[in-house]
Amino acid sequence: MNSPAAVHDWVFDAIGTRWTVTTPAPLPDDVVDAVRAEIDRIDLAWSRFRDDSAVAEMARTAGRHPIAESDQPLVDWYRRLYRLTRGAATPLVGQTLADAGYDADYTLRPAARVAGIPGWDEVIAGHDGALELRQPALLDVGAAGKGFAADRVAEIVGRATDDFVVDAGGDMVVSPRTRGLRVALEHPMDPTKAIGVVTLDAGAICASASNRRVWADWHHIVDPRTASPAREVLATWVIAPSAMEADGLATALFFTPAAFLRGDFDHHAEGFHHVTVRRNGSVEHTAIPGLELFL
Repeated sequence: MNSPAAVHDWVFDAIGTRWTVTTPAPLPDDVVDAVRAEIDRIDLAWSRFRDDSAVAEMARTAGRHPIAESDQPLVDWYRRLYRLTRGAATPLVGQTLADAGYDADYTLRPAARVAGIPGWDEVIAGHDGALELRQPALLDVGAAGKGFAADRVAEIVGRATDDFVVDAGGDMVVSPRTRGLRVALEHPMDPTKAIGVVTLDAGAICASASNRRVWADWHHIVDPRTASPAREVLATWVIAPSAMEADGLATALFFTPAAFLRGDFDHHAEGFHHVTVRRNGSVEHTAIPGLELFL
């Protein structure tokens, strides 16, 4: 928090991750209820792991599927990411992940044949106010969806207090503060250790790593050009104004070098702040305030 005074942690599990909302005092009941309702709404809209979600209906039926006004930024961000990464970051990876074993039943057993990933325009005819599908498609918004949910929770919490940290399984939104928050960067090969720390005085930090959701010869970050897991990068961290943006860029860095992405952003002179750890042991990073690396 902004001062060393007592704080309150609200810890709960939702959408497959552990959440911690840190505030100076317990949140009012109506704010707690609003947070739970919004997470439930997002899950019902975008989860590919439940049969009653909007995404499940899109996998069954082509045509027009309305998008909540609050969710339009998520869809727009995916379209932008798709363009920036030349199709590497895409919501159309869902069936490939399911075939690989990361399915609704968590079988974690790859099928004999894993589906390739179609192009955006092959499947999506329009995305303004509704997803207009030319054919049924199983979407997966995991690359930016958790960050989006963290932003939505932060917006609700911010109505009750101007001093908070929303931590959605390591994807964090931090309210503006005079004393920066020190955030550890988890070691991609040993979650009990950190490779470094950064200081965050506002905004969001999100990470993506190939050591999470690992099974057989797969992990959850799939390169659509090969329909197989991305191999070159081990872990990424991105600092951006929103968690949705940071989350999506953290995934994009597995496919696309930061140099090709920075020109599309103007958060500061280097475009956006990031740390990238590659499998060969090399580390690339921008001049992040308070960054200390232990490698």
